[in-house]
Amino acid sequence: MAQEGLRGRGQGAVEPRGPAVSRVFLFFIDGLGIGPADPGINPFLAAKLPTFDRLLGGRRPVLPAPEVIRAPEAILVPTDANLGVPGLPQSATGQTALFSGVNAPALIGRHLNAYPNEALRQVLKEKGLLRRAVDRGYPATFINAFTHFYTDMVESGARKPSASTVTALGAGLALRTVDDLLAGRAVYHDVTNEWLIARGFDVPVIDPETAGRRAAAIARDHKVAMFEHFLTDFAGHAQDLAEAVRILERIDAFLGAFLADYPLGDSLAVISSDHGNVEDLSVKTHTRNPVPTIAIGAGREAFAGRVTAITDVTPALMDLLGGDQPVASIQTRGVQPTR
Repeated sequence: MAQEGLRGRGQGAVEPRGPAVSRVFLFFIDGLGIGPADPGINPFLAAKLPTFDRLLGGRRPVLPAPEVIRAPEAILVPTDANLGVPGLPQSATGQTALFSGVNAPALIGRHLNAYPNEALRQVLKEKGLLRRAVDRGYPATFINAFTHFYTDMVESGARKPSASTVTALGAGLALRTVDDLLAGRAVYHDVTNEWLIARGFDVPVIDPETAGRRAAAIARDHKVAMFEHFLTDFAGHAQDLAEAVRILERIDAFLGAFLADYPLGDSLAVISSDHGNVEDLSVKTHTRNPVPTIAIGAGREAFAGRVTAITDVTPALMDLLGGDQPVASIQTRGVQPTR
């Protein structure tokens, strides 16, 4: 699309391709910005986060002037989610920008909440991270599990699909199911399955570490993998510090187990978000704060050097993948692309 060039800061700059990596993993955490230096309203400071502390050398970014954090294992880059458009960043446009590299709010002239409209869905179908991967012949996957109620409603048009769902379906990928979850071939969005159990599904509670290891096993078998967690955004809107702390600590445990089993020697794991929210519980809305983009593993310096806005994440990930075919060591399993 012509709007591919509508990026954040650094628009029009030609970046050199970095050293090739074998795999990339995008961990999308909804509504996680960089907040004030007050643990009373910023759960990212109040929570016990040993994995994040190890990755960032014991530093946690704070306003008003967050800086790039370079540590032995990871690099954190404060990342613009406003993209030159007035108003509060929102989910539909922010996620489209993150997953595609297209400046979605500039494209439609505003920040759009909740579900992508037709223009944004078309962007994700043509330029989404997973679409780009499949078009190159790469094994690609969305790790999240979905209930048949959700997929049936999306297919029938009774429910609007999220940006992440469009990203997967637009790439011709089948969504992972509760059966896949039970077989260890998927992870539910809340990590532990408690949401499913509360809705009457007969699935076991699993600990975050087990979920992290399962996600890593799936990601190892794919050149490009993605996982979404959105309860952070819910906690931010609820202004619930205790719940936000619990969610962040669960994410931290999941991430620690994932990274222990993911081959970081030749692979890159990236954490990023669509907009701020949970980092400042003094307000109920989203924020215009920068979001933390964290690069871990191979190629992190080259990746971090390219990122200033959320529109930079997907292009940088794709540029770091070498060649046009899957590496020979990757064997796909589980849910396969359907074209």
